[in-house]
Amino acid sequence: MSFTSLPFSMRPLLIVLLLGSLLHAQQPAAPKPKPPAYLSAEEAGEDFIIQGEYSGMLDGQKIAVQVWAKGKGEFEALGFTGGLPGAGWDENRTSLSRVQGRREAGAKVATFRNENGNATADGSTMQVEANDLRVTLKKETRTSPTLGAKPPGGAVVLFDGQGVNRFPKSQIDEKLHALQEGITSEDTFHDCSLHVEFMLPFMPEARGQGRGNSGLYLQGRYEVQMLDSFALDGKDNECGGLYKIASPRINMCLPPLTWQTYDVDFTAAKYDETGQKLVNAKITVKHNGVLIHENQELPGPTTSAPNKENALPGPVYLQNHGNPVRYRNIWVRPLHRYDENAK
Repeated sequence: MSFTSLPFSMRPLLIVLLLGSLLHAQQPAAPKPKPPAYLSAEEAGEDFIIQGEYSGMLDGQKIAVQVWAKGKGEFEALGFTGGLPGAGWDENRTSLSRVQGRREAGAKVATFRNENGNATADGSTMQVEANDLRVTLKKETRTSPTLGAKPPGGAVVLFDGQGVNRFPKSQIDEKLHALQEGITSEDTFHDCSLHVEFMLPFMPEARGQGRGNSGLYLQGRYEVQMLDSFALDGKDNECGGLYKIASPRINMCLPPLTWQTYDVDFTAAKYDETGQKLVNAKITVKHNGVLIHENQELPGPTTSAPNKENALPGPVYLQNHGNPVRYRNIWVRPLHRYDENAK
């Protein structure tokens, strides 16, 4: 039936229906709401209490588990032999095991099950039953041994939370006495040692690069990734990674809302008088006091770096990737310059 064959009384109704359908089809999809991000344990909820690190002894051998929250009562547990990463783990990746878990609505305990047994975690202990064995793991709260490190002689203090702030136009989180993301130092550096403390938000419903993302950029060129990759694999785009260059030797990311540290020794790239690069930059990084990169060569700047690679000194840049990451106790100690014949 054609439009012209319809009775006149029906034509206005059909026009209204067609217009409504067209307008609805043209409406853009509503943007997905951002996953919640929490900066304090008080607001983080029940899942945050359960998340964390647990360890104990089994048949004379230390075993450990990291539990990370996936949001809405879902969890994943990662088991280690010998102890936690950086604290006894034998670094045998083939022995790692992952088990899914869940906390039912209103419950205070998460339960994990697989074909070998089950476990329950309540935020204080984890009870494990497997192959007729029973063991109790206690929750640990680790802190970086370099947390609160004092600047040595000759260091330039960039932020101390007590009045020194050499990041122009920066914003301060007054509750945490810490800097907010997206800041660039007014000082620039060549070879240097650097200390920075950072806290990642708790974002249980986020995944990948949307989960507590930021980055430390040496000279505004070379990034050491900051990301909540607690209990993940430790890839080059996760915490401590050098994007598309090198994964950290070990994933030393602690649970979110824990103050963590990077201690970096950086050697700038060397250039001749014409501006031709002679030697690539190099970097050594300790994450929470554990060596994760040693004299790693940096063939070029990170893809999203604000500064191009050249012979000029560069600033400390802490990236804004849309997540509320916080920083404190930032200082840089300039090191000896290379031969002045090479700029």
